[in-house]
Amino acid sequence: MTMRFLWPLGLLLALLVSGCYWDRLTHNYDSAIELNNEDSNNAIMEESGRDAETLARNEKRLKELASDEEPVYKMNAGDEIEIRVYGHDDLGMITRIGPDGTVGIAFMGQVKLSGYSIAEGAETIRAGLAPYIKNPVVSITVKEIVSETATIAGACAKPGVFGISNSTRLADFYAMAGSSAERLFNGIDVDVADLEHSMIIRKGEILPVDFRKAIEQGDMLHNIRIRKGDYVFIAQRMEASVTLCGEIGNPQKRLYEPGMGLIETLTAAGWLKETHWQHVIIIRDGFANPKMYKVDVDGILAGKCRNVALKAGDIVYVPRDNMSEYNVFVRKLLPTAQIINLVTTRVTDKRLFE
Repeated sequence: MTMRFLWPLGLLLALLVSGCYWDRLTHNYDSAIELNNEDSNNAIMEESGRDAETLARNEKRLKELASDEEPVYKMNAGDEIEIRVYGHDDLGMITRIGPDGTVGIAFMGQVKLSGYSIAEGAETIRAGLAPYIKNPVVSITVKEIVSETATIAGACAKPGVFGISNSTRLADFYAMAGSSAERLFNGIDVDVADLEHSMIIRKGEILPVDFRKAIEQGDMLHNIRIRKGDYVFIAQRMEASVTLCGEIGNPQKRLYEPGMGLIETLTAAGWLKETHWQHVIIIRDGFANPKMYKVDVDGILAGKCRNVALKAGDIVYVPRDNMSEYNVFVRKLLPTAQIINLVTTRVTDKRLFE
């Protein structure tokens, strides 16, 4: 389901109840073994994800995030600041930066401070006062920051936009939002958050964060610092769905129903475009360490192997008609805005599945 990125999010899912892979050379569909067979490791299909290379790449990215320098604070609209001009108390003030990013200062009029560091803002004011005051010395103190914010949405108790600091980590941010939302189920309040399929998006990239390790185990490698502009999506386990994206007639997120098969689900979503690659990719098992399986739709239609049964949370991705795109897809984990929009869209109308 980015949102040129992913890391996912990137993303998740693919552990087929049954599946098949078209051997391009032999077309030997009959030798395909059902995935639910005890000897499923011999299934004739290609599996990708959770290999040593992928895990090493994810760990490297997390270490890069942990070692990133703290971003320099930039003043912005709504922040409250105190301006002092030494020896000229009448020019001092406590004020908020206006919606246009400016503050009114004597002799200077409206002065833009939005986007400036504290040192840059003080120098701007000093230079502006220099023609009127001999050797002005200016300082700016931040009283309240409201512009450093990140967003959390989905199955949390209090989704919204929250102020953050350089010390705010994922577990802290989740707690700010009241942790998991609850719903009444058989007379009992139960948590509805699905941490396995939750994700954090930063500048169009889904970060390879395992929410369970971060929130439940306190793993500092995954419990990353939240940065300004981050978007955290808490998946909802009670909203079972299947996401369809890529070279398909009508990319969408559909309610999951027991017994859903790949062929009928693709049909309901407008079927495959002419530009589709021979194989459909099914992704499963969470955003931190997704697993991917390659399935030949033509083989299913030819009756050479059984239709694939989908599972709740599956992402069905239809690549273009070349192998290189599949390799890029595996490496970058669906770096498209389309899939992020679909994954973070809640299915609220059951008629979508009709």
